[in-house]
Amino acid sequence: MSDSPNITAISWLSILLLGFVWGGTFLVIELALQTMTPFWIAAARIGFATLLTLVIWSILGRKLWLSSHQAWGSLIIVGIASSALPFMLLSWGLQYVTSGFAGVSMAAVALLVLPLSHFLVAGERMTLRKTLGLTVGFCGVVILIGGNAFTSTGSELETLGRLACLGAAACYAVSSIVMRRLPAVDPIGLAAVPLVFGSLIVIPVAYASEGLPELPDSRTLLILAFLGLIPTAGANFLRVWVIRTAGPVFMSLTNYQVPIWSVLLGALVLSEALPSSLILSLMLILLGVGLTQYGALTRLFNRS
Repeated sequence: MSDSPNITAISWLSILLLGFVWGGTFLVIELALQTMTPFWIAAARIGFATLLTLVIWSILGRKLWLSSHQAWGSLIIVGIASSALPFMLLSWGLQYVTSGFAGVSMAAVALLVLPLSHFLVAGERMTLRKTLGLTVGFCGVVILIGGNAFTSTGSELETLGRLACLGAAACYAVSSIVMRRLPAVDPIGLAAVPLVFGSLIVIPVAYASEGLPELPDSRTLLILAFLGLIPTAGANFLRVWVIRTAGPVFMSLTNYQVPIWSVLLGALVLSEALPSSLILSLMLILLGVGLTQYGALTRLFNRS
């Protein structure tokens, strides 16, 4: 694997697709919370994803190419920090915070990834331009969400819910760094093995904390299957590829798109009014992306 990020047109299309998919995930989780407890939602989500990923990995010969104990330890960390912990934290936290605060928390992933990458990932230097770009983009997200970002729900557990959402953001940041630092490894195996480790944690925790769940109705089962197959299994394959090729800082730009897609999907699916700040927010986010990825954009357009 090259130390320098390799950002191509497919990389840009990939993070656009990831932003779109994850932009609708909060809405789907909230629908699932109407009939399922939070940890079992996380367990079902990662369970469906693990089964599908293992089937694909088995068909392709179960390649991995990892030999050192240190690399296996890193894979366990990726499994915990990329799926097990954030899935449980978000499912639990969304009971007590606004979806707007959860959106801002996910946007903060980019701000966390940049300094971590500077010290831990070769070729990902923390420059003034990148720092300014990520800050401008984050401001765009906060303006887009508006007052809903920090409006109180009145819940006694709201503070803990907010900490849970921020903890999920920190998990995603750490897992991206650790995944990028892994030695050469089969990408399908890299998507599959952490999900297995994550399942081994989430499912027992769900059982211990919430007991056996009631048999879900067909609507809930479809929601859980969607969460497992699309924003978890499918997106996980794509996330692994982007991090391993284009780097964690580039991947973190997906988190700035998630609130935009969430707002647009809310208007399209739920007939919600578009906020007046949409255009300004979009301009700030695009400016932030341009500043952060100026070199990659220049190379992309020069090739074309």
